Amino acid sequence: MNNLDGQVASITELDDELVMQYLLQHPDFFIRNARSVEQMHVPHPVKGSISLVEWQLGRQRHQIAQLEEEITLLMEQATINETLFARLIELQTNLADASSLQDMLNRLQRWGRGFGLAGANVRLFNESWRIGAPSDFTHLGLSRSAFEALRIQRLGDKHHFLGSLNGPELLLVLPQARQVGSVALSLLGENGELGMLIFSSRDPQHYQPGMGTVMLNQLARMLPGLLSRWIERI
Repeated sequence: MNNLDGQVASITELDDELVMQYLLQHPDFFIRNARSVEQMHVPHPVKGSISLVEWQLGRQRHQIAQLEEEITLLMEQATINETLFARLIELQTNLADASSLQDMLNRLQRWGRGFGLAGANVRLFNESWRIGAPSDFTHLGLSRSAFEALRIQRLGDKHHFLGSLNGPELLLVLPQARQVGSVALSLLGENGELGMLIFSSRDPQHYQPGMGTVMLNQLARMLPGLLSRWIERI
């Protein structure tokens, strides 16, 4: 094989990895071949082809735009979290000032409707609270065993469910509710043994799986202590 054949064979054997290795090992390549680099073109979906320099500038502009978008999202999230925290503090103070359990539940309901929701309801497991007759709050009670199938189906090992419930499930947890499109359901108690808090919306898309649960977590931790002022635990 003559030298020309050897050079052709070497060229045909080049692949992306070899070219990349060469460029990494010779960082001055683009400096030594500046004029050639300026004449290089790469494919472009709109313009057909663009210079290597223009392509690199485009990549940098795209990276800067992505970074700016990420910073904007972080700032927006910080603002949202600050707003949520302020509303939670306001709610906790408001509920603590309630003169009775019914007053507290009414305040919670009004707070939920302030977000445009259809309702904010509490259901308590009969096995954990003294809410049987002659209590005035037997309607809050729910059998844990009756809820178990829904818990397994919708929550699994989680403490929150966001999404839509079917007719029988809604009848179980919100028997008085009408036109419920979606719910945010949070179990109360460290192991979900005390009951649940349920926010409901008429919009089927309002609550969806994967949404954040920061506020729900805080409310689920807050409510049992407030409820204990009016109802005795078993």
